Amino acid sequence: MSLEIEKLIPVERLMKARQTLRQQGKSLVFTNGCFDLLHVGHVHFLKEAAAQADVLWVAVNSDASVRLLKGPTRPIYPQEARLYLLNALQCVHGLFTFDGLHLAQEMELITPDIYVKAGDYTLETMHPLERAALEKNRSQILFLNFVSGWSTSGTIQSITQQPKSNA
Repeated sequence: MSLEIEKLIPVERLMKARQTLRQQGKSLVFTNGCFDLLHVGHVHFLKEAAAQADVLWVAVNSDASVRLLKGPTRPIYPQEARLYLLNALQCVHGLFTFDGLHLAQEMELITPDIYVKAGDYTLETMHPLERAALEKNRSQILFLNFVSGWSTSGTIQSITQQPKSNA
């Protein structure tokens, strides 16, 4: 089954799509993540991120990138399913995927007005190439409140510790 993902922007069209937003006078907030197992914390964060500007774009780690970051048993959901779920959120206006461990090149292409990360990050813990790309383009960097009690790793741990059911 092929899932329809209307908000997907091919990487080669990112710069043109960004130019269109500028011509329309729209501000862009940008974030990224694995979104391996979409949960309340993710949705809260994305809604907060979207409130920072006119348009929210989300970069999603490819399956290969998630494996590099999280290990061989991840992602839980494949890339297409993660994109499909994010595509369904009204607060998300554009999506694209990336294969690497950082987005410095993409950040230089799209020059977001604002870049957001969850509050478990700081300027010091950001990838240095990403931070440099954002600072070069004078993008504002915001760290939004982290919703405690919601994490993909915690959810996976909770599920795997459940007793087996006969159902």
